[in-house]
Amino acid sequence: MKKKILIIDDEKDFCYFIKANLELFPGYEVIIATSGEKGLRISSKEKPDLILLDVMMPKMDGLEVLGKLKQDMKTMDIPVLMLTAKNEDESKMDAADLYSVDYLIKPVETNTLKSKIDEVLAITKLF
Repeated sequence: MKKKILIIDDEKDFCYFIKANLELFPGYEVIIATSGEKGLRISSKEKPDLILLDVMMPKMDGLEVLGKLKQDMKTMDIPVLMLTAKNEDESKMDAADLYSVDYLIKPVETNTLKSKIDEVLAITKLF
């Protein structure tokens, strides 16, 4: 059974690049949301196995999206992996305080991202 991964990022080209690369590996179905609002709707409806979330987005940034995901009973158990160009300690700490599982800095190699996704999915499978 394929693992459903939701990418929430306003950079469409980046989303499609990650989607294309992840789908080269068997076992992944990748969905894209190009805004925080759309990501919240899709996550509630689709119940992905994992969310890749950007921090820097217009209107609703990734930390606000993360907070809303973790407050909603439908989405609070979905692991969220921050995937962003924002490399600041404060942002990393804020994401950790909101229960993100990890914080990766763009650009990230596909194999590194796949390894981190597999690691998170294996851990969450235990619970």
